[in-house]
Amino acid sequence: MDEPVIPYQGTLLAGVDEVGRGPLAGPVVTAAVILDPNNPVEGLRDSKKLSERKREGLYEQIRERALAWCLGRCEVAEIDRLNIHGATMLAMERAVSGLMPAPEFVVVDGHRCPEWQWPSLAVVKGDDRMDAIAAASILAKVTRDREMVAMDRDYPGYGLAGHKGYPTKAHIEALKAQGASPMHRRSFAPVRDYPPTS
Repeated sequence: MDEPVIPYQGTLLAGVDEVGRGPLAGPVVTAAVILDPNNPVEGLRDSKKLSERKREGLYEQIRERALAWCLGRCEVAEIDRLNIHGATMLAMERAVSGLMPAPEFVVVDGHRCPEWQWPSLAVVKGDDRMDAIAAASILAKVTRDREMVAMDRDYPGYGLAGHKGYPTKAHIEALKAQGASPMHRRSFAPVRDYPPTS
């Protein structure tokens, strides 16, 4: 990976990434991971560029080999109250707060870091440039994808298991036909046009 220059050389470096900013339904899920340099995980890269089978295998390896990992999240009600940016920042803070041992430095995928207590750096395309962020992206995506499959059983007819809540044509058509479920984000424009289901 074309790793950026990070002003930290120790081992307690946490990578953070999120999944679920763009969907119309479901939570935003984040992960924070401190990898163990003495027990590396091979094949890490942006979770979106990996097959589902490969992600699942790496998910297990990361959980087994990392020095620490933690998931954070914000539910639909929090997203609607805070907006998706605020909810994502809060979910990231929840993930990092749960790491034991605590990180000494945090790298976050994207353009900005939350306002928090840890020294940190935002890394554009970080999930393709840093193993710790790639690991976090895999944990977050596998976790959220599994939840959306389960949610599809509770709220059938929207196709959540397939599109994972993203605004596909089929999803919009289902919203038109059925209305919005309790798992839909009422603050998102395509959702607020349709009445909630009873």
